[in-house]
Amino acid sequence: MGYFATPQLIIAGRRGFAAFCALGVLGIAGAETPLPIPAPPGPGYGRHAERSVSEWLVRMHEASRLRSYIGTFVVSSSNGGMSSARIWHACDGDQQIERVESLTGAPRSTFRRNEEVVTFLPESRVVRTEKRESLGLFPNLLKSTDSSIPEFYAARRLGADRVAGFETDVVQLAPKDNLRFGYRVWSEKKTGLVVKLQTVDPEGNVLEQAAFSELALDAPVRIEKLSQMMGATEGWRVEKSEAVKTTPAAEGWQMKAAVAGFKPISCYKRPAVSPAPDGTLQWVFSDGLAAVSLFVEAYDRQRHVHEGLFSSGATQTLTRRIQDWWLTAVGEVPPQTLKAFALSLERRK
Repeated sequence: MGYFATPQLIIAGRRGFAAFCALGVLGIAGAETPLPIPAPPGPGYGRHAERSVSEWLVRMHEASRLRSYIGTFVVSSSNGGMSSARIWHACDGDQQIERVESLTGAPRSTFRRNEEVVTFLPESRVVRTEKRESLGLFPNLLKSTDSSIPEFYAARRLGADRVAGFETDVVQLAPKDNLRFGYRVWSEKKTGLVVKLQTVDPEGNVLEQAAFSELALDAPVRIEKLSQMMGATEGWRVEKSEAVKTTPAAEGWQMKAAVAGFKPISCYKRPAVSPAPDGTLQWVFSDGLAAVSLFVEAYDRQRHVHEGLFSSGATQTLTRRIQDWWLTAVGEVPPQTLKAFALSLERRK
């Protein structure tokens, strides 16, 4: 994910909708069960089947960028976690704005206007503002601008299905190696909008599922109204993120070898604050679909105790000491991918 956060926020955010504003996906009961066999292909199947992975992704990406909608979105994971939110999305040319209202957990409203993100926390009367570079979470998870995607994923239409009352094409995005998970994607037939997405392991088991339980396409969502709500911060304490762009080289880090398919996207540094007196670096990589964040901070023997791998649904976390530094690698990728990043990361002399 392309915005600065602590590793803990990323892990928690995957279960909620702070992450959605940076990318996310559908939750229906039975996320741990195999995907039901889709309906037999209907008329036009041959034409759809001939679409390449790039063509499918371009169609889905354009639909998410050009459609206005209102819907209820549910996320569930194989470990039993579930969260939901109400979403208002409006667009006018290149201007994108959305409001995400959490329906589970602590109350929060998150607004995103292009890369500007504002989160209202009513229990503490705090508003947090920041800039986030989107790698494309749901519905932009399927970002189509990375030309290397076809090298690492293959697309195949599985058939047709209905989601939230809409007829959809069901497409499988299968990885060509063991460094990434696969996806099953339900896209609305007429527009291509992604309405459901599953992240699956090599055996086809669903690790995480996200979808709209109800959806109104081309809803009358006004950009002006959402912008007005986004700017209504009077009476709230405003906290602005101080994360600044930097480069790994400037911070003294490099990768000995690239992890196949994953390209560096951004690098941020949060100024020194307790409990990380020297600040925390976040280096983000993506293969166009999956993302990995490397968090590096000074080693603290009192806080940094447990090295190892941890799993929560599709999200994997690896912690490791590197000389006088502590690495936390987080991503919706297989464990071996995080191990490859950890082994390649080194301190520049």
